[in-house]
Amino acid sequence: MQSQDSRMKPKYAIVFICIVALVIIEKESSIISRVSDKLIQRQTPQTPLDYNNTASNGSMSMFKMLLSKLIGAKGNFSDLSYFGRNGYRVGHKHILLLATTRTGSSFVGEFFNHHGDNMFYLFEPLWHIESMLAKNANSGTVLAGIYRDVLQGLFLCDFSFLEKFISPPPQDHITTDLFRRESSLSLCEEPVCSPVIKGVFERYHCKTRRCGPLNLTLATESCLSKQHHAIKTVRVHQLDTLQPLVEDPRMDVRVIQLVRDPRAVLASRMVAFSSKYQTWKTWAQDGRVPEDNEEVKRLKGNCDNIRMSAEVGLSQPGWLRNRYMLVRYEDIARYPIQKAEEMYRFTGIPFSPQAREWILRNTQATQEASGVYSTQKKSSEQAHKWRFKIPFTLAQVVQRVCGPTMKLFGYRFVDDKKTLINKSISLLEDKLFH
Repeated sequence: MQSQDSRMKPKYAIVFICIVALVIIEKESSIISRVSDKLIQRQTPQTPLDYNNTASNGSMSMFKMLLSKLIGAKGNFSDLSYFGRNGYRVGHKHILLLATTRTGSSFVGEFFNHHGDNMFYLFEPLWHIESMLAKNANSGTVLAGIYRDVLQGLFLCDFSFLEKFISPPPQDHITTDLFRRESSLSLCEEPVCSPVIKGVFERYHCKTRRCGPLNLTLATESCLSKQHHAIKTVRVHQLDTLQPLVEDPRMDVRVIQLVRDPRAVLASRMVAFSSKYQTWKTWAQDGRVPEDNEEVKRLKGNCDNIRMSAEVGLSQPGWLRNRYMLVRYEDIARYPIQKAEEMYRFTGIPFSPQAREWILRNTQATQEASGVYSTQKKSSEQAHKWRFKIPFTLAQVVQRVCGPTMKLFGYRFVDDKKTLINKSISLLEDKLFH
């Protein structure tokens, strides 16, 4: 029989190799970090942030996790098979929910937020980048590159990229200012949700509990402990800008593009963003809309961006093959469980009982929760509620400037007000998207 020392030698050899690799990665990471800090100025970035070369941070975290597993493995190294050839976990899924404002994306994002303990969900992390750079970025291309690279970092559980845009800057990776932190269950659970400091952070709620400042180091650890990651954003305007992200071999990215009838979107925005849409309200009263106005041009640009992104996705280029899904909000509102099952099937993640229960509870509400951002609704009523809120004059404008987009997604046009408000006439074509 072999001695205990001889049986332990293979284990120590593997641990030694991991330590050596970790030291090398630490040195490379330090060099990269110094170079990156010189290239990236926090206040006025002028070029897209290229974070591809800082991926060693993710690799370092993986080695640390692997090392801890080895040390505590007691001679059983079966966990090694859990890591793929690229160093990332086998079966690890990354879901990107793309939408525009007032398309129901907060509601649909909850389908994944409530998946369970092995899902890490983030709500609109790109808000910070837009807030800091939207008015200063040289072009939409620059901003799109930054969005892509920050998403890449977050999918790899590295919050340091995002930290550069949080204002005021986090101190020692701790912040009280992460946008809508309470919308992520993962950021509201122990140990990420630390006890509140009485009288200082009492305003910082997490739906079911009060949390102290967010420790982004703990958030990273929570992210790394989850098997799947999901991010919801309304700030990526062109799908093709995400190609480097989707092609990253360390990730298995699935893109779900959520769309909604542009007439419904306008009606909802006029309520949710009342002050910004005052011009549209004036036009609704006057009955006249100057179609050469910048507001109308902006509406057309938004519709064109949505359509062009969908055309890219539906054409299934090599980099997106089997990684893109288009879903209409109206279909989800009518058949929430069925569409949720389809989305989960597309991502390759089992449809959890927790997600199913949340959807049933929040789509069959007899009384809707108040607030324009509420996710508790009687969903079957939501699909056509807008038809009684938008003046026919404005509906006509949307049909003219967003016609190609409406046709692609199967939204029927109306020729008079009577048809617009007749709920028995469906404005939705039965259509499958492949």
